[in-house]
Amino acid sequence: MTRPTVMAVFGTRPEAIKMAPVVQALAADPDINTRVVITAQHRQLLDQVIDLFRLPVHHDLDIMQQRQTLPELSARIMTRFSPILMEEKPDLLLVHGDTSTTCIASLAAFYQQVAVGHVEAGLRTDDLYNPFPEEMNRRVTSQLARLHFAPTETAKAALLREGHPLDHITVTGNTVIDALLQTVATNKTKQFPEFADLPTDKRLLIVTAHRRENWGEPMRQMAEAFRDILDRFPDTHLVFPMHPNPVVREVVEPILADHPRASLIQPLDYAPFCHLMARATLVLTDSGGIQEEAPSLGKPVLVMRTTTERPEALYAGTVTLVGTERATIRDKASELLGDPAAYAAMSKAVNPYGDGKAAMRTHQAIRHFLGLSAERPAEFAPLA
Repeated sequence: MTRPTVMAVFGTRPEAIKMAPVVQALAADPDINTRVVITAQHRQLLDQVIDLFRLPVHHDLDIMQQRQTLPELSARIMTRFSPILMEEKPDLLLVHGDTSTTCIASLAAFYQQVAVGHVEAGLRTDDLYNPFPEEMNRRVTSQLARLHFAPTETAKAALLREGHPLDHITVTGNTVIDALLQTVATNKTKQFPEFADLPTDKRLLIVTAHRRENWGEPMRQMAEAFRDILDRFPDTHLVFPMHPNPVVREVVEPILADHPRASLIQPLDYAPFCHLMARATLVLTDSGGIQEEAPSLGKPVLVMRTTTERPEALYAGTVTLVGTERATIRDKASELLGDPAAYAAMSKAVNPYGDGKAAMRTHQAIRHFLGLSAERPAEFAPLA
């Protein structure tokens, strides 16, 4: 009997982190032929994760170009990935989340009549341009997918509202929690040279910011707010692993580079970044995944966006939306840094996103789809 082939494709560091536990589970299954394709939409950041999780790579499309536009990126993904699908003829293509790699690879699979499984399916802001282009990417991918691996009941409900069949959806929890817990456990005692110069007597503020909709004036407002917070709280030190995109750096560096308690550092590998989050007092981000990761470590998160596709964290109280205006970011951070009761309320809230078994449930659902097992997995439900 020929083993069915499951192909996974991803191109950015967040995708690789969240797909790594699933790829590991599939690669360990003797009944499945697992193939991995990377588009390298983010070249250096992606390579770090590939090495950390020791993921096999069978095809590398190497599409990264400086200041690439979305049309250029999309065209290269389609033209370079389609021949691989024609050659490999997988029984299932796994994609993740909301990137251009995810959307265009799913469309390429549709053209070849290859079934698509969407990991982290069903996230919605209901604003097609926020985040951009991610909201449209994930909506298009949902229309193309046969299997939907929803991280939460909220995501499942969104898919059902859009008409996707119930038996095509599995609530798995989010695989990023699997990756985080695995990474923290295996690097618990490791010393990271990247942090040798960080003060041990200061509260650490961790920042990540890079989204397209925040380029320009919103990014300037954010950077000004960070400087205000540092000036207001002398016992704080800010660490900003900066995205390599010059559009981000050209705005942030003139505002923060000369501050004695601001460390603008190069992007971190995933393992040291997890270590840094574990040391943090407060996380400020416009990222998606960190909204899920930091609460698992008991860290309050201020989300510098006007919408989030992860409303569960808002309901649970682990994150707060603060937008991109200087005064709002500064004042909310000041509340948490200055009020122990407000800080405790956020840091002790229950994380609704996962229990470290999302990859196992995804793997079981794939085996069921392929006819390798009769039972669907029991779905994830967060603890009350």
